[in-house]
Amino acid sequence: MLVVLRDFFTERAEFQSVPFYIFSESYGGKMAAAISLELTKAVAQGSVKCNFAGVALGDSWISPLDSVMTWGPYLYTTSLLDDHGLADVSRAAQAVKEAVEQQQFLKATELWSVAETVVEQVGTTLGGFYWEAYAQQQKALRAVFCQNTNGVNFYNILTQEPDEERASWSGRDFIALQTWRHLRPLHRQSLSELMNGPIKKKLAIIPQNVTWGGTLSSTHISWRAHLCCLSPLTAPMCSGQAEEVFSSMAGDFMRPVVDIVDQLLTAGVNVTVYNGQLDLIVDTMGQEQWVKQLQWEGLPGFNELRWTPLDDPAAPGVTGAFYKTYKNFAFYWILKAGHMVTELGRRGVNDGIPSDQGAMALQMLKMITQQQ
Repeated sequence: MLVVLRDFFTERAEFQSVPFYIFSESYGGKMAAAISLELTKAVAQGSVKCNFAGVALGDSWISPLDSVMTWGPYLYTTSLLDDHGLADVSRAAQAVKEAVEQQQFLKATELWSVAETVVEQVGTTLGGFYWEAYAQQQKALRAVFCQNTNGVNFYNILTQEPDEERASWSGRDFIALQTWRHLRPLHRQSLSELMNGPIKKKLAIIPQNVTWGGTLSSTHISWRAHLCCLSPLTAPMCSGQAEEVFSSMAGDFMRPVVDIVDQLLTAGVNVTVYNGQLDLIVDTMGQEQWVKQLQWEGLPGFNELRWTPLDDPAAPGVTGAFYKTYKNFAFYWILKAGHMVTELGRRGVNDGIPSDQGAMALQMLKMITQQQ
């Protein structure tokens, strides 16, 4: 990516003075933080000439453990877990925590998948793999049957996974399960068909013998469409390469990058964090937890601030978000939004993040880029 940026700003020198922002989403936020740090270093060294103005991290996988550890409390306070369910999810999360603390990140990814299954369980038996993996870390659960959220959607807690889709996941290993669990919600057609069809035709520069990935059924949906094959969990939407990509990157998936965000802030880079209120996979509680861990010298000043409400431009008089900004750090709480962009879901509720609230998201973007 740094090579691409260097070559772009070299070839198109007229953009060197234009403010350049990196906006990201989900696992892309983890990648964007690292890219931003390398770009900051390159600009300081003079190897890349650009006016790097800041990075925005939306519903981003910056501290995976903080997300997992807050699933239970978040679901409990929103009436999606009872006391027994909270105990189940908390035990699963504790197993993930122990693996992360022991630097066993591949195992942590496997146990993260277990934790998701525990959250979703509706009275069906977990696959043997999951109990085996779970028992290795946590003495196993007290019961073989869990009746917890009844299939809550990880991208928007106000929606639910259909029973027939959940049933189709049973018996799969953790990589295949993630391919299924995070494929469907956000893309109703094959990305291969889209990229090799309308997009290829529109670009008009891709050789005929070059194709996008492999064959992917139109029923397969991506977890994070904006990341393509760069993420272990976005690969499924790209092509038949899904499980191979996830396998190769699974050991990196649960690694935190809070220290990278700290370095960006210390270097004076403008950093914005924004999160959808209804997101579970990267819940706002978890985001607030890792922000509190920052060593940035401006954090006490940020914490002392009271947040400011923002009216939803699409509904005057109705609060659409809250935000706080101090020096080069800002945080936006986007209300009535889930994890990421999508069309109106079949259940009548948007499954996406701030783009669920398009007008509010646009106002936030203008504020971040100092256009408003």
